[in-house]
Amino acid sequence: MPDPLTVASGICAAGALLSSWQLGRRAVRAEAEIGHLRAELAAERHAASHDPLTGLPNRRAFYRLAAALLTDGTGRPLVAVVLDLDGFKQINDRYGHSAGDQVLISVAQRLAAFAGDNPVARLGGDEFAGLLASPTIDRRWIEQATRQLCDMLAAPIPLSATTLRVTASVGLAPVHGAQLAEALDRADAAMYEAKGLGSGRSGRALRGSAHLAEC
Repeated sequence: MPDPLTVASGICAAGALLSSWQLGRRAVRAEAEIGHLRAELAAERHAASHDPLTGLPNRRAFYRLAAALLTDGTGRPLVAVVLDLDGFKQINDRYGHSAGDQVLISVAQRLAAFAGDNPVARLGGDEFAGLLASPTIDRRWIEQATRQLCDMLAAPIPLSATTLRVTASVGLAPVHGAQLAEALDRADAAMYEAKGLGSGRSGRALRGSAHLAEC
């Protein structure tokens, strides 16, 4: 006949093992739930700060990123860039909104590639902005940067049944101190001046402290 103490000890040991296994499973489930919640929170934060179509930062996030760059203590010269596509409404009207979306995505990817580690954003509609760090700010550098950006934008954009080429009006303005909003206003004014020149025309000139170009 089994020893009652031995049986009791075995039962207790089995119960302890079962409890330990159950606690382990609960810990694994809790860790998985925490990971899932963290992923959801990260996704919500990303959605709140990024444009859902292009994946670029939105206006609010751009100002936050730009503020960090302006106050990083390096003292690097910075140039604000504003870009607006020409005739974008006609693209939507002729080829449909899905084609227009693809154009915006392509332009966003090219602008991000051009800017590298510098912040860029979709401000809304077909308007984009960026903040570029430069080794120096002079006419030659700004014209070279504008030419490189225009060349990237000029490459054909493949669609489902055709390819498109887009033009854009670009305005650039140096940032003095931490006055980002003021620099963006000057770049925006230069961009609209370039747009007034007409698609396909070039208007590269430093007007005061802003540069305009029609890509």
